[in-house]
Amino acid sequence: MKKSVLWGALTVAGLAAGAAAAGTIDDVKARGKLNCGVTTGLVGFAAPDSNGEWKGFDVALCRAVAAAVLGDGNAVEFVPTTGKTRFTALASGEVDVLARNTTWTFSRDVDLKFEFVGVNYYDGQGFMVPKALGVSSAKELDGATVCIQTGTTTELNLADFFRANNISYEPVPIETNAEAQQQYLAGACDVYTTDASGLAATRATFENPGDHVLLPEIISKEPLGPLVRHGDNEWADVVRWTLNALISAEEYGVTSANIDEMAAGTNNPEINRILGTEGTLGEMLGLDAQWAMRAIKVGGNYGEVFAQNIGESTPIGLARGLNAQWTDGGLLYSPPFR
Repeated sequence: MKKSVLWGALTVAGLAAGAAAAGTIDDVKARGKLNCGVTTGLVGFAAPDSNGEWKGFDVALCRAVAAAVLGDGNAVEFVPTTGKTRFTALASGEVDVLARNTTWTFSRDVDLKFEFVGVNYYDGQGFMVPKALGVSSAKELDGATVCIQTGTTTELNLADFFRANNISYEPVPIETNAEAQQQYLAGACDVYTTDASGLAATRATFENPGDHVLLPEIISKEPLGPLVRHGDNEWADVVRWTLNALISAEEYGVTSANIDEMAAGTNNPEINRILGTEGTLGEMLGLDAQWAMRAIKVGGNYGEVFAQNIGESTPIGLARGLNAQWTDGGLLYSPPFR
């Protein structure tokens, strides 16, 4: 088993090194399309709507990158991936970037040879149970059956939590969120555990969301963010600073509604540099001066993207919490554009 795991890690790392050497930004420009790895379907984060159009919090980042590089936020091929297939898809070059609620960890960064370019959602692992189960704490789940996605940090966190609290559980392995939802609602497991944001998104799709509760325990740190292959620094810079542009735009009050007006020039040099009316930041990235303006315009700044897809006015109903701007007590913070 250890040899199998080691070989799998070496294979992914080797694929990543080979694919990165090609120069992703040149490939994307030549192809005229961004290949973006997303989840197989998690409403609010990445899922096709009734017309087959992909929408969601992670989808918005893919479109922002496409707009920055190609000038068209619709020039994206969304590639659904599972917890097991996502890393191979990125390492092999099947996708250019993975924006799939993926946790930044030491081993994924160092051993699998991926570069996380930032955090777009600070999360933590939680538990969802039917209200009828009569449970008010995860510490009361001794002997429970637990639906859990394979190939995720969730598996390891779950084992650690139950062992630390000297309680037992029976895992019910699943591959996708859709399968987890089906199994959970069918009663195949007492509990569903994953990132708390994912639980909220899943519950929002239930016929009777109020019949299910999220337990109070958050048992891990799950910094979720987009990742690319190691060794392709130019491409990593493009994705990293696209995310930073969305974050900074919210901080400085640049929105999809006022961006054209602000692009005419402001008295804030930072805004001017972001929108390309001062300096040569686009040239440094191998892009034109309006790259960030297009990225922001296609779906709005970070706050707009959050509110439209997963915020308190949506069925998912997530508060900003740790994902508020640093000026509002959150962890969201972009390095300066200079």
